Amino acid sequence: MTDPQASSRHPAGAARPHWGAEALWQALVPLLPGLSIEVVQTLDSTNSELTDRLRNAGRVQQDRRGGRVGDLFPQMLVAIHQTAGRGRLGRRWHATPGSSLTFSLALPLQRDDWSGLSLAVGLAVADALEPGGQRLGLKWPNDLVLADPAEPGPGRKLGGILIESVPVGEQRAAVVGIGINVLPQPAAEADYGIAALTELWPEATPQDTLARIGEPLVRALLAFDRDGFEAMQPAYARRDVLQGRRVRTSDAAMPEGVAVGVDADGALKVTADGQTRRVVSGEVSVRLAAGA
Repeated sequence: MTDPQASSRHPAGAARPHWGAEALWQALVPLLPGLSIEVVQTLDSTNSELTDRLRNAGRVQQDRRGGRVGDLFPQMLVAIHQTAGRGRLGRRWHATPGSSLTFSLALPLQRDDWSGLSLAVGLAVADALEPGGQRLGLKWPNDLVLADPAEPGPGRKLGGILIESVPVGEQRAAVVGIGINVLPQPAAEADYGIAALTELWPEATPQDTLARIGEPLVRALLAFDRDGFEAMQPAYARRDVLQGRRVRTSDAAMPEGVAVGVDADGALKVTADGQTRRVVSGEVSVRLAAGA
């Protein structure tokens, strides 16, 4: 399980060494003992693959057929070409081979309350890619957006995050999926336009992007598992692109209002008619209102 060159059902073959899997594994394994890293050529969805593996491990443990100790070892799975990536609410994530970074990280979390986890992940990725925080913002609850200096809007979609929870015996594992447009994409992925990381970092490649965000992501997940989202709330606020903008939500209790930040649990606060309500992610969709 700790072999950074471990194969899967779709081995990457000669392409795998160029991804720097061994160097990344050496940097991460002190933080995540037992970690495996796999780079595969083609896969439908890295999140689906890892959730299937975890569910199978859970059935083995439940049936008492001697599940391996390593069934809950952390696993990172990278797909050079992901053919059926998924986003929140069943949306499809489009990825172009060689132009996108698509990967998932599965690891057990001890914390019972995962509120704000997608925000913590987005913040870690944004801080790793642009420490100064001038153009890379976060759209609640799971989008990375790139601001256009000459445009007043919140920016165009650069990446997305999908968090899934899988019970494995008496434990619960998180599968954290991340997709980033590294080079320009031919197909629209968001109703507010798409962006490419090369606009911010001209020399960016999917491999270099993974190397840059891998360790900050793991450190953020460990910090969240220990302390929750509250300590990250001020840093998130500095990148919050919805702050002060009028939004529409699919929450019947607050269909439209002005976003006024997120609280210590990662819920979006929306104000209308003098009342402020908390909008939690779950199955809620948030978009900018007309003219916002």
